[in-house]
Amino acid sequence: MSDLPPAIVLGVDSPIGLTVVRELGEQHVPVHAVGSPRAIGRASRYCREFTERPRTPIGDWIADLIKASGARALLAVSESDLIQLAALPAVLEGCAILTPRTEPLGVVLDKAETLRRAAAVGIDTPPTWQPLAEDDFAARANSLSYPAVAKWADPPSVLPLIERAGLDFVKAEFLQDADAVLAMTRRYVPLGQWPLVQSYCPGVGIGQMIFMDRGEAVLHFQHRRLREWPPEGGTSTCCVAEPLDRHAGQMQRSMALLGSIGWQGPAMVEYRYDARTEKYWLMEINGRFWGSLPLAWHCRAHFAWESYRRAVLGDERPAQPPLAGRRARYVVPDTRRLLRVLFAPRAIADPTFQVRRGRELLAYAGGFLTSRERYYVGSLRDPGPLCRDVLSMARKALRLGD
Repeated sequence: MSDLPPAIVLGVDSPIGLTVVRELGEQHVPVHAVGSPRAIGRASRYCREFTERPRTPIGDWIADLIKASGARALLAVSESDLIQLAALPAVLEGCAILTPRTEPLGVVLDKAETLRRAAAVGIDTPPTWQPLAEDDFAARANSLSYPAVAKWADPPSVLPLIERAGLDFVKAEFLQDADAVLAMTRRYVPLGQWPLVQSYCPGVGIGQMIFMDRGEAVLHFQHRRLREWPPEGGTSTCCVAEPLDRHAGQMQRSMALLGSIGWQGPAMVEYRYDARTEKYWLMEINGRFWGSLPLAWHCRAHFAWESYRRAVLGDERPAQPPLAGRRARYVVPDTRRLLRVLFAPRAIADPTFQVRRGRELLAYAGGFLTSRERYYVGSLRDPGPLCRDVLSMARKALRLGD
């Protein structure tokens, strides 16, 4: 039995929540996980107790769960949960709510405000237009450089409006010309709101992960995206840890940005990096545990444990330096990506994406053979989640075959 106080992990259905469970469990923290009945985190050897998530708002049931579990820390994954938790006290029933507070969270969820804060600390941002009802859309569309990308400034706030209008939520929409921009603006007229339109930034994705504690960066780590799903940009399906002596100047600017926001805890500052011009363009701040967190865990950059040990144990010793060179892969979406590149390249929205089938197939297959490769879900130390994930996929395939 562990002498450490328990922690609640809210949202263990994804590899992100699973990684938080694994991080804490390896440090002998008793983990009480909350998720759906088939959550992969439930199958982890480090999950001591599990509660099926109620359908009601978090505030209706979390205090009772804290009292029943004896938890002294609560960590969460999704933005919608962070928004609900920000409205609660920072400490509830003796449990530290280790999620962002309302004001800094509001800044990172608002992409337009994030861009303003970034520019103020010397970070380059893509040329951006926020369409407004009084704008001359045709004139602005003809003045843009293409391709461009449309993305919502504050996705959580606009999502209910999109659903009520019967529209699909599009996280990032590639726009090839003025006609595409005008079609996009017409689509959202019923909302009276429009996404930001940004110039396309060439390069690769660089994520700089930082833990801020009272204005000081106490842990940092970074990765480079190798592949994404969808191929034109989205979830990282394969990424590699970058040595900390690379992009060092940009890391300092990322720390300054989070410091200017008053950020507390973990966050990832995400860029597009063009090696040819050595330019970094800010894409967004992930004010939560991010999709590639499994890579950080495999490289001993333990952001969830950092949250727990500082808040609950008062342990302020320096974190161990992370490893570099390891890679991590999210196998299922990485496979979907390969199939699209091989068999449906015309569905890739990015006109600059270069289809190299042989190279893609070799990179996909070769990754399974290198000792540097790790996985988002699969782990020899903790095989249960992969078994549950495979079983869930098999059940789904059987249902589709009926």
